[in-house]
Amino acid sequence: MTITSPHLGSPAVWTDAKLLYALEEVVETELNRHLKVAKDWMPHEYVPWSDGRNFPGLFEDGEAWDKEQSKVTEIGRIALVVNLLTEDNLPSYHHEIASLFGRDGAWGTWVHRWTAEEGRHGIVMRDYLLASRAVDPDKLEAFRMQHMSEGFESDNRHSMLHSVAYVAFQELATRVSHRNTGHQSGDPVCDRMLARIATDENLHMVFYRNLLKAAFELAPDLTMQAVRDVIVNFRMPGHGMPGFERFAAQMAIGEVYNMRIHHDDVLQPVLRFLKIMEIDGLGPEGQQAQDELGLFMGGLDAEALKFDEKLAARKARMAARAAG
Repeated sequence: MTITSPHLGSPAVWTDAKLLYALEEVVETELNRHLKVAKDWMPHEYVPWSDGRNFPGLFEDGEAWDKEQSKVTEIGRIALVVNLLTEDNLPSYHHEIASLFGRDGAWGTWVHRWTAEEGRHGIVMRDYLLASRAVDPDKLEAFRMQHMSEGFESDNRHSMLHSVAYVAFQELATRVSHRNTGHQSGDPVCDRMLARIATDENLHMVFYRNLLKAAFELAPDLTMQAVRDVIVNFRMPGHGMPGFERFAAQMAIGEVYNMRIHHDDVLQPVLRFLKIMEIDGLGPEGQQAQDELGLFMGGLDAEALKFDEKLAARKARMAARAAG
């Protein structure tokens, strides 16, 4: 990619503002591609409304919630709550990306379109959970109030480039988490709903991944450092919710999202697409970031192997107990 605009100045002194301007044409191209392939869908069509009935409250015939009322598995219930609470923070996410990317031009159009598409996810998940009685509605609302009242700040809010790098991986992580939650939920209706959401998340990942590729062509050293920082310090956006560490551990054991999945199904696909470890001609800082990224990925794979072994041993113990 050749940049000839006199407004950009020297690429040796890239700033967020210059990169935003330089990437505007790529954003427009990716936005147009996204709009051609993305399909509108109706959240209400994925909700089993006929299963719904009144909860206690204003209605005298309200029936108290009990987990036996739903076919959703325990790990499915946990993951659905985590995934929904993450989606609930959409106002904060919108504020962050609108502040970083702006509200004008192709960037602004993307920000608003992305927000509108993401809004469907929280709508359909909450409607499904309430209609199917998959979770305690009182606890769900208490969790939502606590989580949103504490606010949200991204680890990468200081840098547009870091934010683009983060969402390229995070959107795929969200897709994988939703898809695996559906597989583990025990309910085909839930599985279909989350598959629909996962399709959106995958398209969002492609948008940011392609944008990140363009950033590598413009500013390879800075982009390599951003990717290194994001991967080494990666945290899911829901990390601040109450009880997240315990929920994350349960989701790891339940094979919804764990270290092996993070390495194999989230980080590696994006890194391979971008051919990050094959990029040459980097300056000293970019080369150092590439080397550190390679070392980190090797260490993460080794840690994932240890987790795999512990998980296999746990499964063997449970199978032995069941057989005995």
